[in-house]
Amino acid sequence: MNASKTSQAAKRQEIDLAAEAARGKRAAALSHPAAHETLAQRADRVAAVAAQYAVAVDTDSRFPAEAMAAARAQRLMGIMVPRELGGEGASVAAVTDVCYTLGRACGSTAMIYAMHQVKVACVVRHGKSSAWHQLLLRRLCNEQMLLASSTTEGQAGGDVRNSAAPIVRQGSRVTLERQATVISYGEAADGIVTTARRSADAASSDQVLAVFLKPDYTLERLSGWDALGMRGTCSAGYRLLAASGSEQLLPVSYETIHTHTMMPYAHMCWSAAWTGIAASAVDRARAFVRKAAHRAGGTLPPAAAHLTRANASLRALRSLLSDAVRRFEAASADAAMLESVDFQTGMAMLKVNASELAVATVMSAMQASGLSGYRNDSEFSLGRHVRDVLSAPIMISNDRILANAGMAALINGAPASLHD
Repeated sequence: MNASKTSQAAKRQEIDLAAEAARGKRAAALSHPAAHETLAQRADRVAAVAAQYAVAVDTDSRFPAEAMAAARAQRLMGIMVPRELGGEGASVAAVTDVCYTLGRACGSTAMIYAMHQVKVACVVRHGKSSAWHQLLLRRLCNEQMLLASSTTEGQAGGDVRNSAAPIVRQGSRVTLERQATVISYGEAADGIVTTARRSADAASSDQVLAVFLKPDYTLERLSGWDALGMRGTCSAGYRLLAASGSEQLLPVSYETIHTHTMMPYAHMCWSAAWTGIAASAVDRARAFVRKAAHRAGGTLPPAAAHLTRANASLRALRSLLSDAVRRFEAASADAAMLESVDFQTGMAMLKVNASELAVATVMSAMQASGLSGYRNDSEFSLGRHVRDVLSAPIMISNDRILANAGMAALINGAPASLHD
């Protein structure tokens, strides 16, 4: 009797999801901005709103509600979803461009958008064989849903390739109780995509990826978020209690999802957000140097040399990211290439190199701006940029990534040619 009730409940949920998707599709057809504006123009509109509220978001350590409402209004949440499921089939290059544009306006907004898109990429690339996940993608596009991520847990911290909390199966239902060290913007999200141990007797590295929608879970706050930077991400800790149908687990092992999608997309999208922060800092430093030179009758201030250094670092950062995106796009459909040591090491090191270059770029911009950049009450203030970008090397610690890549460094020798 209980099994019958469970089956009926799951069927009702599937019917409800389909009905909601159909209703949203009709509404979306009346208001889709893509018909008359490019993706870049829509991103610019959202960035303008994000910039308007960036200081308040940082000062109050609050979710950038206005910017994310603008992102929904411009229908940016599901751009990566295939057109046949209601999206725009946007490439990773297009998605990283949006992250970069938002990063120039508000680091917190850009990082939230980046993390959301990483989750969407996992569902798009690994949920194709699942009717439930296809319906979810339709609903995501129609309702412009926001997905949060839960991959850090307990004492494991940023070790996303190991999970303590297991999925517990009860017939066609599953439950999960997880002590999540961090769930960024968890209370504002419409759903949470989380890693978990496959079962109670599975190894910690034998993981699955589950999608829980808001009615499926409760969050009990364990810690707050009073951080140096990225304050608007609201990355508090929670006890996550979830229950859903087993069909909400992605049908591919997390090992494959992580290798093929999660890690590369995370490092590309995060790096794009950091590059946007760095570009904004350079813009402010350039404006300061121009104003100082104008006041001095055309003579550049002594610190202008640091602007040259900042420009060079920014060019290197943009080139690093562009190269990684091209490399991923060339390998995206080739499992063997995606899983190769060379590709995996390159994508892992993208995060390390991009985060360090972003910090160096912003610090050079600060030096070029001098006290005007250091002050919070200056039009050239770079305080928020510095604090936001300093999260980059810490977010999934660079030390952890370098340690994990150590074996590959021992195996692979130096290339025989500059062009290998």
